[in-house]
This record gives sequence, C-alpha cells and structure tokens, in this order.
Amino acid sequence: MQSKFGSASEPLIETSGLTKQFGSVQALIDLNLRIMPGEIYGLLGPNGAGKTTAIKTILGLLEPTSGWIKVAGLDPAKNPIEVKSKIGYVAENPIVYDSLSPRDFLEFVASIRKIDQAVSNKMVTNLANAFDMAQYFDSPMATLSLGMKQKVALIASLIHQPPVLLLDEPLNGLDAKSSRIVKDLVSFHAENGGAVLFSTHIMEVAQQICSRIGIIYQGKLIAEGTLDQLRGQTEGKGGTLEEVFLKLTHEESAVADTTKMLREAFLKNEVN
Repeated sequence: MQSKFGSASEPLIETSGLTKQFGSVQALIDLNLRIMPGEIYGLLGPNGAGKTTAIKTILGLLEPTSGWIKVAGLDPAKNPIEVKSKIGYVAENPIVYDSLSPRDFLEFVASIRKIDQAVSNKMVTNLANAFDMAQYFDSPMATLSLGMKQKVALIASLIHQPPVLLLDEPLNGLDAKSSRIVKDLVSFHAENGGAVLFSTHIMEVAQQICSRIGIIYQGKLIAEGTLDQLRGQTEGKGGTLEEVFLKLTHEESAVADTTKMLREAFLKNEVN
C-alpha cells in the first residue's frame, strides 16, 4: 500500500538503541521509536527528559553516542542532505534571521530547498493568509513578536511539503486561532501519509491530536501507546492524559504534596 510519501508499511522515523551522552550526562538511553506514515506521535516528558535531544539527533544536528536512526529509510549520518530534505523542523525557540523580513527569509528557504518559485509563492501566500501575518511580511524579523516568528518558522517547515515533521513545542507564543490552524495542518499532513514527531508540554493538545504517545523520563522511554493503552499501565483505567502522565513519571504524589503545602500557606495568610 502506498501513501503520498511512499510505502505505508515502512516507518518514516525509526530509531534503535539511540543513546546520547554529554560528558557524564546520559541525555538519551536506548531510545527505540518506530513512527509510521499517517501517525502523529506525541513525545512527552518533564523538562530535561531528553525530548529536544531526541529530535535534534533524529534531525542530524547531534551525533548519537550509539544506536542508529533512519528517516524515510535513510541514515542522517550517511545521507545528511537528503535526510534534511525530507524533514520539516520547528525548534523550541524559532530559528530565524532577525535582519531579514519574513518574505526574504522564506524566499531564502525556498531557494535552498530548490522549490519552483511559483509553487513556493503560492504555498507561502496561502499559509501567510491562514496565519493572519500578510501585513507583517515585509517588516524586519527583529520587530516581530515571538508568536509571529513562530509562524514564520512553521511556514518554513512546511514550504517543501516534507514527509516528516519534527515539531519541538510548535505552539510556543501562538494565539488560540493560530494554534488551531497548526493542529489542523498537522492532521492534514498525517492524513496525506506523512509522519509527525510532536513534542509538547500541553497535555490537552497531545490528547486531542496524537495517535500514539511516548513518555520519556530521565532519557528513557518509560511508556508508549494510545491513551487507553497508557491508562492500562496505571492503577486506574480512567483519567486524562495529564493524570496518566503524572502517574507514569511518579510525579503525582509530589504535585499533591506541593498543592497541599501551597493551600495551607495561602489559607494561613488569609487568616492572618
């Protein structure tokens, strides 16, 4: 069976035994992922768990200490340019050139991607209109808000219609309308046979759009599956993704203790 981006039976993102060490710090430990065409895979974890390291290593910005990676069947270490051509990447903090306008920046990205100018112009115009940013298109990037820069980064990631999207906190700085548009674009991409690795701290978003979820904790993938499958790994069958996440990362009791302490402190202040 074929999807728009190739065989629907072969993973578009695959890692095996992926380990990344920074000095004495183990940022990733034996990470095994297999993300298929049509999947939106949510990678969740506390701050410092290894989410961004995983994404940067898959992209080829970081070299793994051990293990291997394949993107659309290709090794980022052996085929760095071809692999990057198959990926749309949005970083946790937007990577843009402040001295350029959004128009100049996106024309630059289109030229690097070797996209036909008429095709890229149409894509950019449609996305700029969707994100309500046409009026800012010729302003220096340095004058734009974080949300506007994030919109430019999102358009740049989609301009070449890649099979793989690596999105690291892509909703940073976005308003409600733009966040909804991003969620719809991610869903359209998956419907067309693309694969999405989506890192977010917003549990409601992951619960809404992700077909599978991996929970990473201290560099290790400690749980993986649909929300119902993750619920089955906790004591209770019910619960939101946030509740399941806190149970699996052993943070539920710490949150309860902190909430109790804060409640007591506030009530004491009110009495005084």
